[in-house]
Amino acid sequence: MGIIVANLFITLDGVYQAPGGREEDTEGGFGFGGWQAPVSDDEADAAIGAEIGRIDALLLGRKTYDIFAGYWPQQSDTVGTTFNRVPKFVVSSSLTAPGWAGTTVLADAAAAGRLREDYGEVHMFGSGVLIRSLLKENAIDRLHLWLYPVTLGQGKRLFDGGTIPASFRLAEPARTFPKGSVSLVYERAGDVRTQDMPATQVA
Repeated sequence: MGIIVANLFITLDGVYQAPGGREEDTEGGFGFGGWQAPVSDDEADAAIGAEIGRIDALLLGRKTYDIFAGYWPQQSDTVGTTFNRVPKFVVSSSLTAPGWAGTTVLADAAAAGRLREDYGEVHMFGSGVLIRSLLKENAIDRLHLWLYPVTLGQGKRLFDGGTIPASFRLAEPARTFPKGSVSLVYERAGDVRTQDMPATQVA
């Protein structure tokens, strides 16, 4: 049985929209496209490249798929070669003729969860709406947050009012990078537990 890993480039205030370019995703009048590069560095980029090098299949939501399919087929660097080589899956109810070679359309999040039966590491990038759907299905095995030291105050956020209550545990030691970004890898750890904080005594 394989795993599904959701990679998300995210700001301190939870925004994941358009990290890679000014025109990547302007939906909702988003004006901060391309926020990732100024707060990234060579070490962080190398770590992301190493993560991409591990993937056996790529899983995307429709919005992110359209962005990727418009860019990566024309790229021949290491990342582009990997993305173009591996099987790609997109969850969509409307896409019928995907143009990116090697793409299979899936009907829903439940079908996406079953990819673990066929691939060792299925990786997602972006695709926040799909990530939330898969979290509800308990079909995300690892949530890999690439956290960057910037706040935007607007844009699409990973967690909103529809987020299910859940606990997570750190699956790998946190890794920090020179410009302040942090790699955080979490696994589900069951339901949320509550208790009162112990009383403190002041000497």
